[in-house]
Amino acid sequence: MIDHLGDVLAFVRVADSRSFTRAAERLGLSRSAVGKCVARLEENLATRLVHRTTRSVSLTEEGRLFYEHAMRILCEVDDAEAALAHRNQIPRGRLRLDLPIAIGRLHVLPVLQRFRARWPDLEADVSFSDNYRDLVAEGIDVAIRIGGPTDSRLIRQVLAPHRYITCAAPAYLERNPAPRSPAELAHHDKIVFTHANGIVPWRYRVGMEDREVAVQGSMRLNNTEAMRDAALAGLGLVQIGAFLVGEDIKCGRLVAVLEEFGREESPVCAVYPTRRNLSPKVRMFIETVRSEWSAGPPWG
Repeated sequence: MIDHLGDVLAFVRVADSRSFTRAAERLGLSRSAVGKCVARLEENLATRLVHRTTRSVSLTEEGRLFYEHAMRILCEVDDAEAALAHRNQIPRGRLRLDLPIAIGRLHVLPVLQRFRARWPDLEADVSFSDNYRDLVAEGIDVAIRIGGPTDSRLIRQVLAPHRYITCAAPAYLERNPAPRSPAELAHHDKIVFTHANGIVPWRYRVGMEDREVAVQGSMRLNNTEAMRDAALAGLGLVQIGAFLVGEDIKCGRLVAVLEEFGREESPVCAVYPTRRNLSPKVRMFIETVRSEWSAGPPWG
């Protein structure tokens, strides 16, 4: 029988960080205290949850199973706290966010910083990933996503439009006349994005059809911010999210081309698990982002 919810929380933090030391730092406890919590939990459950070595921590098969249930337990506790806090409409507790790396760092994190300044009782636990994590299984309150698979367990709220821009530095275009159609891309140096061992095609609307254009790049990168840097250095054309290069184009550091062939993509959305009572911390954070972006997204 589990007597201490704190033992469950300690185990979850160890599982998340794969480290007793980092878990202790997050919980504000000593490493030995966290170790005792996990050991007590294992004793109460009569099973080993964690493999311990001098260099690493990993979950046993039983540990992975218990982790999934433990996350749901902690979410229920958070929901109970949120239900009480809802009476006062004050965001408090820990807000778990999952953000895409680039748009999260550049455009969502500043909103979160202002949100926390207004509500100092709120803690933020933020992960940055371009993968689509399981919000329900991992106990994430809200994610910011661009497109991605649909999930009946999740609700989406549109925050901003999204599109890709083909662009290059002025210095590159001085040496190479701008393409007048997607077909002319074959004559240009291109900085391309690689994902899952392949090159991601460029996307255009030609006439009444959405098309994907297979491209080969003189520079292949798997990080969008590195692609922007390469474009700024004049290494070629790039097709990249407007949220990354909007300010560069506004200031003239990059020049958009093939704009007449641009197309709208899946919008930027707030995504969160379906719950009857949305907690103030989630509801008010989403409202804050929507309010700040109501006149148009910050990237223009």
